Amino acid sequence: MEFRSRTNLAFRYLLTNISPKLSVRTLFRIYHHRKLDLDNPQTLDEKIQWMKINYYKDNELVKKCADKLRVREYVQECGLEHILNPLLGTYNHADEINWDELPEKFVLKWNFGCGGNVICPDKAKLDVRATIRDLNRFEKIKFHLIAAEPQYDFPKRILCEHFIETEDGHSPVDYKFYCFNGEAKYVLCCIGRGTKEKPDFYFFDRDWQLQRLNRQGKAAPEGFTIPKPEGMDQLFEYAETLSKPFPFVRADFYLEKGQAYFGELTFTPGGGFDRGRLPETDLHFGQMVQLPEKQ
Repeated sequence: MEFRSRTNLAFRYLLTNISPKLSVRTLFRIYHHRKLDLDNPQTLDEKIQWMKINYYKDNELVKKCADKLRVREYVQECGLEHILNPLLGTYNHADEINWDELPEKFVLKWNFGCGGNVICPDKAKLDVRATIRDLNRFEKIKFHLIAAEPQYDFPKRILCEHFIETEDGHSPVDYKFYCFNGEAKYVLCCIGRGTKEKPDFYFFDRDWQLQRLNRQGKAAPEGFTIPKPEGMDQLFEYAETLSKPFPFVRADFYLEKGQAYFGELTFTPGGGFDRGRLPETDLHFGQMVQLPEKQ
């Protein structure tokens, strides 16, 4: 179900405008082929839907942290300014960008949702006209209505950030920390993005033991591991510092040559409709989330 087709977008916008609760119930059945239980949610995806309806809408801190621009203020407030990727500029619209002033390598991204990023390792090869067209298309998406994610209902801005250099010239490994009520339990390592058709994904715990929580992890041979990166213990601490106020959040970082870079905070991975997550993992994660009314 490609959510960016015009018909699909219009359907999703209409559902959420009619009723966010109707939207999450309908989409949950489409994705998970079962009824959503908002009265007694058990899995992570169920609890994410509950939080969309009951917790995120009027939570200004969640909205601030879902905004890829304003979350930088929160990171600073947490005393972690040193892990912010240098900001080269901000823009209201793509036609405000002065391309001549940008360095030879940079990253452009909208401050909302997922996707819409422009990773430019060589400005001389960038098709500026096509890039502007793509940025303009993404700007028109009402992301907060696609899957009833109210935390994305804020003014749209484009960020230009420093291009993170890696030794092999490829995209840095993405480390996604799953944090439950302020505790970073697992990190999902995304390896090979930009170099392989499908990246590899493996969960590890704080002791750097493989956790067989996804299909690749379950299929890995006995004793499988990957080298523990320098600075990983510190990343777990950063994730816990940033996740303290929230029942659940995924904190994303990059780590290159021992230098940590903050990526983003994600409150609704996959919109809360993650069909790739194993059912037993969805339940395991859900059991670790204490919903605000139940704390």
